[in-house]
Amino acid sequence: MLTFSKMHGIGNDYIYINCFQETVTDPEKLSIFMSDVHFGVGSDGLVLILPSDVADFRMRIFNADGSEAMMCGNATRCIGKYVYDMGMTNHTEISLETNSGIKYLSLYPGKDGKIESVKVDMGKAVLTPSEIPVNSDLDRFISQPVTVNGKEYKMTCVSMGNPHAVVFMSDIDSLDLEKIGPFFEHHPLFPNRVNTEFARVIDDHTLQMRVWERGSGETFACGTGTCATVVAAVLNGFCPKEEEILVHLRGGDLRIVYHSDDSVTMIGPATYIFEGKIEIPALL
Repeated sequence: MLTFSKMHGIGNDYIYINCFQETVTDPEKLSIFMSDVHFGVGSDGLVLILPSDVADFRMRIFNADGSEAMMCGNATRCIGKYVYDMGMTNHTEISLETNSGIKYLSLYPGKDGKIESVKVDMGKAVLTPSEIPVNSDLDRFISQPVTVNGKEYKMTCVSMGNPHAVVFMSDIDSLDLEKIGPFFEHHPLFPNRVNTEFARVIDDHTLQMRVWERGSGETFACGTGTCATVVAAVLNGFCPKEEEILVHLRGGDLRIVYHSDDSVTMIGPATYIFEGKIEIPALL
């Protein structure tokens, strides 16, 4: 039997396994199995909480299709809540090793002593196409016309440790992301596939966003995608730098600041859903 916890960051739900206590030998297959809503638990993927030689804790994250992701902002916040609430640390400033480098978290307890929200230093936005990566010779890929499935979109590309393509539109509610999302994810412009954010500018401090995540499909929220969207909004002249931008996602709200040194700060909630035990099939 494997003990797990299910948590979400504004609807971006993952299964969390404490690898200080549990052993996972094949996380790719386990993520596929446990993410399945009919035969497993149901989630956007699997997150392993591990010891680290260079930080307080280490995170590995796997999408629902078993592919390993580089980074997830919502998952970092949930890990911050998990390790504090479960007594694995008594510090409210911690470091977390990810496949995209070390992230630094500030934890904010509520009146009950449990963590309610987490601020994450997400590192610097990467804008060089070859480093995102994007197949382009441009110095930056900002509001460039790209044809996807026969339709032209203006696209801005950013990496927040994983690749993002941001498209600003006047109406995102009516988009059929199940239909168009895969065409963006597998576009030949992106050698490692891409996460795609569809964003609407409400005013210069407020955005609305939907996201298609590579390997998972549409999710209720994406922390790195929200950061990338705010960076793209600043680059396109829609929002100011060094000021907090509120972003409405399907699962809730995040607050993002894009700083003058290109670093990005994210603030948002983390929510515990339940703990359970599951019997893993012999093939895993």
